[in-house]
Amino acid sequence: MPELPEVETIRIGLAKLLPDREIADVWHDWQKSFPNAPADVARFMIGAKIKLVRRRAKVLIIELSSEYSLVIHLKMTGQLVLRGKQSFGAGHPTKSLVGELPDKSTRVILDFTDGSKLFFNDQRKFGWMRLLPSVEVPLIDFMQKVGPEPLEDDFTVDRFIERLARRKNSPIKAVLLDQTVLAGVGNIYADESLWAAKIHPSTPVSKVSKPKLVTLYSALRDILKLSIEKGGSTDRNFVDAKGKEGSYLNFAQVFRKAGQPCPRCGTEIVKIRVAGRGTHICPRCQRAPK
Repeated sequence: MPELPEVETIRIGLAKLLPDREIADVWHDWQKSFPNAPADVARFMIGAKIKLVRRRAKVLIIELSSEYSLVIHLKMTGQLVLRGKQSFGAGHPTKSLVGELPDKSTRVILDFTDGSKLFFNDQRKFGWMRLLPSVEVPLIDFMQKVGPEPLEDDFTVDRFIERLARRKNSPIKAVLLDQTVLAGVGNIYADESLWAAKIHPSTPVSKVSKPKLVTLYSALRDILKLSIEKGGSTDRNFVDAKGKEGSYLNFAQVFRKAGQPCPRCGTEIVKIRVAGRGTHICPRCQRAPK
């Protein structure tokens, strides 16, 4: 599933490419991917212009001039790719990880009046694109429950520690993955930040010292920023708004590195299961809790 850096990478791309484009038509092949009333689509989407593109946690929000918004959750395999001569120039498809579009995974197509198209592809069909009044977006269930953004300026180390302490008896990796505690962190960046802080993922939050939590806070923020800089992580399906893959995994220290030496101490990295997820650790740097 795309995590915060991947969704932010898509947001950055779309925020540069989409504003002022006018929606001419919309097509979909799967009702659950586009669960919107035709009358609302006709009234509030067709003819509307893109105002801006925002992100909250792993969700994208495309605000329209009609005062409605498209709220998009990519789930496990979702992609948003813009195609058109005015977007990229001739020959763009040859530079993209994604081939000719639409393809068999295309669920929704937004046609713009300038001839460009936004393709929502989703192999597993878990993602969705919902049309809502913009004023109602903060009121939907997901937005009410999701935790704070870890890269916001006001997300201090004290607030980080306070949020983790809400589940003080749970394994720290499970808490990092809990979207009600912290927004946008998933498996890749939990593994990477816990390795950086020398914390075993199964350690209960209450057993982690404050100095290590401070280190974890800094490591998590630094790793998320680095991944955004590198265009996110392409582990399986992720591509940016132009269809290009991210390169963060070239800089990863432990994720998908089982059997390789730890970059810090040389011990072989192993893969275990914590919080129901495949988890990569250095057994020497990250001692299991006693």
